[in-house]
Amino acid sequence: MFKNLTKTERAWVLYDVGNSAFTMLACSLIPIWFKELAIGTAPGQITGDKATAYYSLSVAIVTIIVAVLGPICGALADHKDMKKIFFTTAVALGVIGCILNGFATSWFMFLVIYVLAKIFYSASLTFYDSMLNDVTTEDRMDQVSSYGYAWGYIGSCIPFTIALIFYVISGGLSENLMLIPRNVGKIIGFTVTAVWWFLVTIPLIKNYKQINYVESTKGSISAVFKKIFATLKRIATQDRKVAYFLIAFFLYIDGVGTIIDNCINIGTDLGLPTVGQVVFLLATQVVAWIGSLVFARLSKKYDTVPLILVCIAGYFAVCLYALTLKTLLHFGILAFGVGCFQGSIQSLSRSYFSKIIPAENSGEYFGIYDIFAKGASFLGSAVIAAVKLAGGTINIAVASLAIFFALGFIFLRLSDKQPYANR
Repeated sequence: MFKNLTKTERAWVLYDVGNSAFTMLACSLIPIWFKELAIGTAPGQITGDKATAYYSLSVAIVTIIVAVLGPICGALADHKDMKKIFFTTAVALGVIGCILNGFATSWFMFLVIYVLAKIFYSASLTFYDSMLNDVTTEDRMDQVSSYGYAWGYIGSCIPFTIALIFYVISGGLSENLMLIPRNVGKIIGFTVTAVWWFLVTIPLIKNYKQINYVESTKGSISAVFKKIFATLKRIATQDRKVAYFLIAFFLYIDGVGTIIDNCINIGTDLGLPTVGQVVFLLATQVVAWIGSLVFARLSKKYDTVPLILVCIAGYFAVCLYALTLKTLLHFGILAFGVGCFQGSIQSLSRSYFSKIIPAENSGEYFGIYDIFAKGASFLGSAVIAAVKLAGGTINIAVASLAIFFALGFIFLRLSDKQPYANR
């Protein structure tokens, strides 16, 4: 498959393979390692409820910081020859933070280092997404973007499997299996992830060249803010294609993110075995890989918007299917449905946005895009919390997310009908 890509396109795809390793670790083992350090009765340790609250707070802090810094860093990176510098710096600091995380001996330091690593990781994605306009042509954006997610899903399983093995042999599942000290397993898990992340990033750092840019100017930060506000005003008042898309994206990606963030909670509320859930979630990575490749092929024959609409409709059906969830098999079917569309809806959204924005300001625009992406899932989480607090089941809570996909479908159709303002 890689033979169909240019050298630069292949290097860009490989970064998805690298950063996805950190994503996989963050969704699985990092919360476990944090709670192992935090929960207890020893001096400096805290209760389980406080640990969960502090961890959730740290994720919220990352979201807010990235949402604020994203457009600013993106606008600065749009200047000539600056994008690679910003990207390389963010990756280097993120990788260093990932390694240091393994050596943290207190839950507070663990959380501080994790927040910093996650901020730099998220910043690198803003620059990375905005590179799409430079590494490929418009007619290949859907395909290349889909390949990124596809190989990111399958590639992340390699370092994660290694980290999982060392977690197990350090007594993660049972002390009877402990062959190495607990902290050594954690150090190796973080280090393997960081090294993988860095190594597969090297080709992009070597081969990327910023083609679309604005001429560098000696503007102050206040000037950057003025430019961002002017862009937001322009989107709101003149560029309805982008405005409607961002509203649609905010709605349907909220549903996507909420399902991803609450997958373990769904199984736990249903009383399903944890091992079975983890197996199905790993299988979902493989399904997402295949699904992304299928949509990459379809993107050669069909326009982007109809394909995204198919993904939204698929998620709508998945939400309604949640009403029937009872057994581990039902959970597996739900995970399979999510995997079919998970990578495709994200990759096609990224490539569609790249097509409808001015290429020379892609960093700034993707900073705004990330505000809608990173700031979305709180609505879906609030819906799930409200349903649960009202006495509803997790089935009803997940089914309620269908409204986000229905509204996203409508606004995406509206975006598609608007003329291009940037051509």
